Amino acid sequence: MRHRLLIFVLLMQLAVPGRSQTAALHVAILGDSNTWLGGDDCRKPRGWNTWFRESLAPATCRSYARSGATWTHTEDTKQNTTEDTGVLSDDNVIFNQVWRLRDAVRRGEQACPDLILIAAGTNDVWFPQKRPRVFAQRVDEVFAATGEPDLTAASEAWQTLAGAVRNGCEMLQESFPDAQIILLTPMQSTAIETADITKAGDVIEACGMRMNLSVIRMDREGCVNRMREQRRMRYTYDGTHTSEAGARRNGRYVANRVRSLLEY
Repeated sequence: MRHRLLIFVLLMQLAVPGRSQTAALHVAILGDSNTWLGGDDCRKPRGWNTWFRESLAPATCRSYARSGATWTHTEDTKQNTTEDTGVLSDDNVIFNQVWRLRDAVRRGEQACPDLILIAAGTNDVWFPQKRPRVFAQRVDEVFAATGEPDLTAASEAWQTLAGAVRNGCEMLQESFPDAQIILLTPMQSTAIETADITKAGDVIEACGMRMNLSVIRMDREGCVNRMREQRRMRYTYDGTHTSEAGARRNGRYVANRVRSLLEY
C-alpha cells in the first residue's frame, strides 16, 4: 500500500510540469506600484506577485519594488537605499532597488537569487515632465557604447529608458551572474495613451533581445485593457493599479510564462 502511494505521489508531481524544479528557486522581484501592492513578502492580494508566488511555489520570493519607481533617472538621482516615498522622486528608481537587493544578499537577509523579475516602465511614460529624456536615445545608440555599466546614478547613461534598462540589467548580471533575469513591460492604463505604453514596451523588449533576456509583454498579454477599463473597471481599481481579480489573473499568467521560460 505504501509503495502504491509513493507511485501516486510521483505521478502527481510529473503531472505539474516544472513544479519540483521551481520549489528550489529563490526569486527576487523589482518594480513599481503594481508589484509594491503585493508587499515585500508577496502576500497582499492586490499585487500580482502574490499570486505569482502562490502559483510558482518557489523556495523564497521577495519584492524590492516601490510605488512610484522608474527605470529612468534625473540629474539629481543618487544612490539611496533607505528612501520610501511611495511616489515619483529622483531616487525612487530601479537602480536603488538593485542596491537594496545586493545589500540584502550581502547581509544574509536574502538568498542569492536564481531568478530576478523586473516589472517597471509605467511611471517613466506617465510623468514625462519629470523624466523628459525617457526616449532621448535609441536602443541601438545605447548598445553601441562599450565598457562596464555606469554606476554614476546622475549620469546621462541612466536618464533614458534604453540606457537605464541596459545599465540596470548589466549591474544585476555583474552582481548575480548565475541568475536568470526576466523583464516585464508595463501594463496598459487608462491614465496613459496606449501608444506611449507600447513604445516603452518596445524599448524594454529590444533591450532584452540585445542582452539575451526573456521579456513578457504585459501591455499585450496582461489582462488589463485600456478601452475595457475605461468602460468598466474590473481588473483595476483606478485604471492603473490592479484589483485583486486583475492581480490574480496577471500573477498566475506570469507564473505560467515564467515556468515555460526557466533555464534549468
